[in-house]
Amino acid sequence: MALAVFSITYLVAGAIFWVVMALAAGERARMFKGVSPGMLPPLGIIFGLFVAFIAAQVWGDIDRANAAVNREASALRTVVLLAASFPGESEAQLRELTRRHIEEAVHNEWPLMAQQSASLRVLPLSLGEALQLTLALAPQGDGQVSAQRELVTALENAMDARRQRLIVSRSSVNGVKWSCLFLHAICTLTAIAFVHCDNRAAAGIAMGLFATGIAVSILLIAAHNRPFSGNLAVKPDLLQQVMPESRN
Repeated sequence: MALAVFSITYLVAGAIFWVVMALAAGERARMFKGVSPGMLPPLGIIFGLFVAFIAAQVWGDIDRANAAVNREASALRTVVLLAASFPGESEAQLRELTRRHIEEAVHNEWPLMAQQSASLRVLPLSLGEALQLTLALAPQGDGQVSAQRELVTALENAMDARRQRLIVSRSSVNGVKWSCLFLHAICTLTAIAFVHCDNRAAAGIAMGLFATGIAVSILLIAAHNRPFSGNLAVKPDLLQQVMPESRN
């Protein structure tokens, strides 16, 4: 990704440079030089605001994704711990249903989330069965009554966290935002070329520096654009850590 982003950015900057320099002759050169250098700071500031605006969404999505996974893992860990309050078959079933849910999330849901194709229409069957099992328990004593109540709350929290995880997996920077960012970057590079059209070396250095800043900004946003895909994606490690061992 880094190679593609930097290569395309430098190619676009180079194309703008050569086109402007080729046209900067005679009357056109005077016209280009008429562009005020005072335009460059506002253009740079606006580009920075574009980057900050888009990055805010990206970082927010990453935070929401991490929070959802953390909350789901915490809720499932609570289920595993409280299941011990109902020793025997009930505990074994709750542990097995929790393990099945985590396996389903890791092996089936995570690849779908990476492709942004996970759907809320697919119900968490294991969690649903665990909730039904918990509600059907006949608690004996105040301890089991409290444990049953906490189990229901933990399972509902796990379901809600899963919903949030699936919702945020479909989030990404839309095409309008990308188009505005690219168009403004091209305008700024063109303005730099106009201002320095009488000095090719200065124009090349200035455009090269700004093109590097553009590439770094785009790479940073693109690398985090989809919370559950790519090398920097949110992983299911926390869910795997709380997975109960099979006792079969």
